[in-house]
Amino acid sequence: MFLPEDKEITVGKLGTFLFPKVLYVYVGSAKRNIKNRVERHIRLEKKYLCHFNYIRPHMKIIDAQMYPGKEGECGLFVRLREEAKGEITVRGFGSSDCRCPAHLFFSRDSQQQGMNY
Repeated sequence: MFLPEDKEITVGKLGTFLFPKVLYVYVGSAKRNIKNRVERHIRLEKKYLCHFNYIRPHMKIIDAQMYPGKEGECGLFVRLREEAKGEITVRGFGSSDCRCPAHLFFSRDSQQQGMNY
């Protein structure tokens, strides 16, 4: 996802945070009905059931990818974050059911590589 401008966003009970204008990656999982889960995340009109729903109205979806379950949600987050030299904006975002610091990160490398969304 891409945030077109720096913006303060309230993420449910986690609080209000400054999200910088950069490219974001959110890693989630679905045991079944992954297509429905992704479609729900993309929609703007919905009941807010998870942290992602609070940031979605502010973000431009660039891409959605699905990965086989070998690594699991947490392992995939760690790998993608390391590869992108990602930074965490909100500790606990999307990771209330595990021990990960978050499941959302952003990458400043996208700006350096000339990605303009």
